[in-house]
This record gives sequence, structure tokens and C-alpha cells, in this order.
Amino acid sequence: MSAVSPVLDRLDKNFDQSLERLFGLLAIKSISTDPDYAADCRKAAEWLVAELKLIGFDASLRDTPGHPMVVAHHDGPAGAPHLLFYGHYDVQPVDPIELWESDPFAPAVKEIGPGHKVITGRGAADDKGQLMTFVEACRAWKQVHGGLPCRITILFEGEEESGSPSLKPFLEANADELKADFALVCDTGMWDRDTPSICVSLRGLVGEEITVTAADRDLHSGLYGGAAANPIRVLAKILADIHDADGHVTIPGFYDGVEETPSQILQSWLSLGETAETFLGPIGLSIPSGEKGRSVLELTWARPTAEFNGIIGGYTGKGFKTVIAAQASAKVSFRLVHKQDPEKIRAAFQAFARQRVPADCSVEFHPHGGSPAIQLSYDSPFLAKAKQALSDEWPKPAVITGGGGSIPVVGDFQTYLGMESLLVGFGLDDDRIHSPNEKYEMSSFHKGQRSWARILEALTR
Repeated sequence: MSAVSPVLDRLDKNFDQSLERLFGLLAIKSISTDPDYAADCRKAAEWLVAELKLIGFDASLRDTPGHPMVVAHHDGPAGAPHLLFYGHYDVQPVDPIELWESDPFAPAVKEIGPGHKVITGRGAADDKGQLMTFVEACRAWKQVHGGLPCRITILFEGEEESGSPSLKPFLEANADELKADFALVCDTGMWDRDTPSICVSLRGLVGEEITVTAADRDLHSGLYGGAAANPIRVLAKILADIHDADGHVTIPGFYDGVEETPSQILQSWLSLGETAETFLGPIGLSIPSGEKGRSVLELTWARPTAEFNGIIGGYTGKGFKTVIAAQASAKVSFRLVHKQDPEKIRAAFQAFARQRVPADCSVEFHPHGGSPAIQLSYDSPFLAKAKQALSDEWPKPAVITGGGGSIPVVGDFQTYLGMESLLVGFGLDDDRIHSPNEKYEMSSFHKGQRSWARILEALTR
């Protein structure tokens, strides 16, 4: 019998108690964005410290300029890997409160269909239920074997929902203590209720605001139209030139560092059955607008983009005003993949725009942040072991996915701790995180615990 088998049995026996513990954490109003709940955030951190100490972790609360961090350490066998587990105990505000069907801080179990139970309450899926799956797996390992199969450090943050202002300085100041062989992040989701997933890539981001200025004031279009430069027209030309007819980005050097996704990964994505119709249909669209010849999953998970997030210029009030605006501006964002360099992308875009601005006009740029993409090696032994462990637990084999957006902490771990991260989560698209009536599948909470127990064993083989 493997070492994990009795741990799984103990998790099954402990489940009702684990649910009670989760309810205790969910009842704490740890809303990080509202200063009125600062004491509640501290209370949640103290609750976690106490729970981790009961398991045998050397756990402590670490003050920051904002809400405190929870840091805990547990030794493992000699030669076993050192893993850092990350989660966050803060939650989103509950507004609009009138749309909740029950008190958001009075967690409960609700049956929404025959044999289909969910846990309701703010933070159930994002991220208290998720982080507690790992804590419960550690608890069961200790109860059965008296120790853990590897050395584990835990970092629970209290400001993830408010931009993590204290995280980077904390990682930098405590890098020697927190650095491990690998990070585990449980703040993502599954492909569906029966299919677990591991996210191996997250797109980076460059944000840029461009402002084109022509005349020194707004002009009457009858007096000056046809002779004076129109900054809206100049700006529209710049934006229109960024894409060609096949959806490629035309900025020179834009695709430097972009690699093709391995064919076996692309094939596995095709097997998931997501099509342009199923992906775009629910939002009222049907035709992919990106690079032609690529699937919607490849476009959103593994290809870079240039998108326009806002355009401002001229008179935008009610009625009509025949002016040629003095200025026009646009907010442009680039999603990056693989080894694209954010600052090179920014510089290339600025040069691209300047080349298209008439000599008697000017252009200014205002940056809005930048971060590189995250890409875990498809050949990573950690990835293969975790995938098999998840496949052993769930009805369907685990799939390898990508993320279209960004999870900043993953990039921070890479930058400040030099660590790659394994993103394994058990949320679902309909968990209503950040919205009224948030829920977490009972199966996610139960099988999530069992999954982490399996992963801990797999990573230590």
C-alpha cells in the first residue's frame, strides 16, 4: 500500500470536521480593500497561524505596512524537495449586498441539484476554500505518518484582492527564508467539474497610453477642415496599422521571443472540444479576430495580442459639435507570451507610432505597467508528476492549460525568489468569485484535499 492511501482515508473521515474549520475561516470578514475591516483581516491571519501551529508548523504572523502575512515552516525528510505553498486569506467586498441570497459571511452547504452540493459564502472559492484544501492535506499527512513527505513553507497573503502592495517588498526582504525548489499556487480553476487542470503559462502585460496633439486648440471644422491635421485621424491610422488582414501584429520585432506551442499540447487543447462557436457564442460573437489558422484556446493561452482599451478625442457629449480636436488619445495593452521583453515591446510600439505622426504634430506616451509572461517547461518533472496525481483522483485525466491573463504573484516568485510555480486550483467558471452568491463545489473542497495529498506524495518520489 502506498504512503498516500491511509492519508486519503483519513481525509474522508475528517471531511465533516474540515468543513467546520472552513466555515470558521469563511465567517471572518477579511475584506482587504476596506480599512474598516482591517481588524477582521488580522483576525483571519491569526486564525490561520493558530491552525497551522496545531498541525505542527512553525507559524507566525508577519506585519507589513498593510495587512499581515502568514508564514509557516515544516521540516521534511532529508533530501526531499522544499515546496512553497501560496494562497490568500483576504476577500472581495460583498456589494451589492441586496443581491445575495443569504448572509455572505454565514457559510452554508446548499444542494443545487440531486446530489450536487456547494459551499456558499464570500471567499468560499476565492481563496479560502482553495487554501484550506492544502492545509487539510497536510493535517491528514501529519495524523497518519507523524510528519510531512517533504519540507514545506506556507505563505498566506492578506492583500491579493487589493493589489498586493506589500508583497514585493516582503518577498525581497525575506527571499532567503521563502526561497524553495518550487512554488504551489492554489488560486486557479478546473477545466470542468470532472476534469482537473494545471495552468502552465500566464500571459504578460504591457500597458501604454498614447496622446497625439495637433493644433494648439480645438478648431472649427468648416474653417480648418481639409487643411489642419486631425489628431483623431492620425491616431486612428496608427491603431489601424498595428494589425494586418490576417490578424498579425505588424510592429517590428513584436514576435521576438515568441515560440510555437508543441504539437502534442495543441492536440490536447483541441481534444477539449472548445470551438469558436462555444467560446464566442455566449458573448454574442462567432468569428475569431486574432491570427488566422489558430484555435481560440491557442489564441487566448499561447499567442500575444495588441488590444485597444479606450479611445478619447473631440466632442463626445450629447448632440453634435463640428470641431477638429486638438488632442486624441488611446489606451493600448499588449498581452505577452514566452520570452517577449515588455520594455522592448513598449519601445517598439512607441517607435512605430512616432513614424506615423506628421512633423507638425507631437505624440506623448504614458506607461501603465509591464510584466513578462510566465511559462513552465512542458518537460518539467514536477508537471508530469502532478498531472498524474490529479488524474488518479478525478473522473477524467488532468489537462494542461494556459492562462490568458496574469497572476502577479507567479511573476513575483520568479523575479524575487527565482522559482517556477505549479498552478493547481479547483474552482469552476460558475463559482461567482467577486460577485454576489459566491460558491465552491463540495467536490472541489473534498477532492481538492485528496488531490494535494496525492501531489505531495508524487513530488517526493
